[in-house]
Amino acid sequence: MTGPAGRAARSATRRRGTRARAGRAAGTVTPVPDVAPDHPDQSAAPDQPDGDALARTIAMVNDKGGVGKTSIVANLACQFSAAGYRCLLVDLNRQANLADDLGFRDGPVDDHGAGLLLSIVSGSPLRPTEGVRPGLDVVPGGARLVDLVPLMVSRVQEQGREAFRALADVLAPVAGDYDLVFVDCPPETTILTDLALTAARWVLMPTKSDVGGLVGMRLVGERFTLARELNPGLRLLGAVLFATGSRSRVVHAEVREAVTRAFGGHSPLFTTSIRHAERTAQDARRLGKLAHELEQEVAAQPAWWAALRAGQKEDGGRRLSPTAASVAGDYRDLGVELLTLLREAEESDTTAPATPLARPEQEATS
Repeated sequence: MTGPAGRAARSATRRRGTRARAGRAAGTVTPVPDVAPDHPDQSAAPDQPDGDALARTIAMVNDKGGVGKTSIVANLACQFSAAGYRCLLVDLNRQANLADDLGFRDGPVDDHGAGLLLSIVSGSPLRPTEGVRPGLDVVPGGARLVDLVPLMVSRVQEQGREAFRALADVLAPVAGDYDLVFVDCPPETTILTDLALTAARWVLMPTKSDVGGLVGMRLVGERFTLARELNPGLRLLGAVLFATGSRSRVVHAEVREAVTRAFGGHSPLFTTSIRHAERTAQDARRLGKLAHELEQEVAAQPAWWAALRAGQKEDGGRRLSPTAASVAGDYRDLGVELLTLLREAEESDTTAPATPLARPEQEATS
């Protein structure tokens, strides 16, 4: 992002990041609110999470697997962080596909979900892994989260639905350090979905145009209604078509109708869709790189005929797919659309953070 808006966003981000690092260095995490301290309505009740800190928390949800939740979370957050936004990713999935997309599977920073589980068990603030990418921190998921479901079942039996505030309670103290927080939700695990929906301010639903993805949206609609009993500020940001080979109006109309049936009323469907590109998806997971990172590598690799003439065989002779550039462009367009929607929502909401998101110009990344 360039121009005055981009510079303002990066300046505000640096100020927040400096104060956040200072708090962590002292052994405590001190949220830095964007609101004026003397505003009469900004302090949360003592037993409630800081709602302002969670105001830019987005849950990526669909009860169907394989519809692009993790791919969209990883690509958007990395593009935003490259543009100067401080981003946090929280992985609630025990498969931990974010670790593959970001290239830290089984590395030194991969705790397989142990830190997230410990925070929820103890009620202590989350301790994100810092610097997975510049400006991007992660709370990893993984196999240790297998214990989270029975834990929550026990708590719900004791406390009722109030138990679902657990993630919000441990996320709020650190969420204020970031411009955007994304929660990647697993499919077909309603208890973990309820945790995410109770912590989030916004819901973003990726879907494919097949029956499974649309049925998954209907199931999310049911959880959404229940979550609003505890989290009345929860809103649907929109649905995104993922891995689609068609941009026809008929397909978009069918998805919009499915969102209407699931949520009623206004049925937002993002104009941008993410195209189907199997080779790029395989390259991304294999190399632990995002679409815009692959785009840069594609631009740098020699032409196939030049490589053959020089007798080069890179990565076993497998070349990166040139479709990475098109997929990266889709994610850039989606990022701009998402930031625009968030900014417009905040401008019309008197309870939104006092420091607005910078207005996106042409791209989510500079």
